Amino acid sequence: MADSNTVVGESILIKGNLEGDEDLTVQGHIEGSINLNKTLIIEPSGVVKADVSVANAVISGIMVGNLSASDSVELTDSGRMVGDIQAPRIIITEGASFKGRVDIGDLEIPRPAAS
Repeated sequence: MADSNTVVGESILIKGNLEGDEDLTVQGHIEGSINLNKTLIIEPSGVVKADVSVANAVISGIMVGNLSASDSVELTDSGRMVGDIQAPRIIITEGASFKGRVDIGDLEIPRPAAS
């Protein structure tokens, strides 16, 4: 079975909480929260004002809110984001705009050996 992909068209505004188990491509506007087990793609025309929890995210449009990804986040050269990112792999391409904190996992600080 082919992977499903839902597209929110350019003229669509969704306010509320979205949950699902398929890829979501945003060309329009979403306000609220997004919780997906797969990939969120924000096209250059897309605007997302939400707290987001996904497996992967590719941001080429505008995102305002905190983003948590279990796999990876890519902010492309046309992407604009304000908010915190938490993911094990993060790509911020030259030309992208980002304001927030980045967390790529737990940092274990080695303790100095006792002398």
